[in-house]
Amino acid sequence: MTTRPPAAEGDSFQQAIRDERAATPAEDSAVTARAAESIELAALLERCGRSDQQAFAELYDRTCARVFGLVLRVLHDPGYAEETTQEVYLQIWRTAANFDPAKGSAVTWLMTLAHRRAVDRVRAEQAHAQREVAYGASALGNEFDEVTEEVGRRLEQQAVLESLSTLTQTQREAISLAYFGGRTYAEVAEYLGVGLPTVKSRIRDGLTRLKKSLGVT
Repeated sequence: MTTRPPAAEGDSFQQAIRDERAATPAEDSAVTARAAESIELAALLERCGRSDQQAFAELYDRTCARVFGLVLRVLHDPGYAEETTQEVYLQIWRTAANFDPAKGSAVTWLMTLAHRRAVDRVRAEQAHAQREVAYGASALGNEFDEVTEEVGRRLEQQAVLESLSTLTQTQREAISLAYFGGRTYAEVAEYLGVGLPTVKSRIRDGLTRLKKSLGVT
């Protein structure tokens, strides 16, 4: 025994059935429209392959929004997307003769070209960025090394100066004249008015103390 739904529910049920049946022709119409467009775009591509500029202009007008949208989704930059879209259509103009409708629809072929070109642009930009980073790191590295070397040199000088303060007055004077003043041992002896053996002894003893102070073995 079949139970009839309440009137309100029955009306809604019947309306849903009617809506479903009404939707079917629309869907069929959309499919038909897409199929017709695919045939028309394929014909335009064939004409582009024969260098038909009017066909290319029509193809561009009918597909550029979709191509740009796909490229923009990949690049996330309107400026790059515009440039890449132009590159895509330049490639289409040059290679339209390669389109084979037996291998896929015209839209699929266009979108494949657009996606590949966009991905190539992403890779190119990434490679460029990596080169910039590498160059910057290299340049910064050289500057950093130079600064580090200079700082190290100054710290070593500071350490030497501090170590000199641990020497006796005569040792410090003899070493300063010989190593910082550029004098020979004989010139130091003459300048200080002492014998050459005395100067050599002062310098030798002073250098030994400096080594210990600086931790040089």
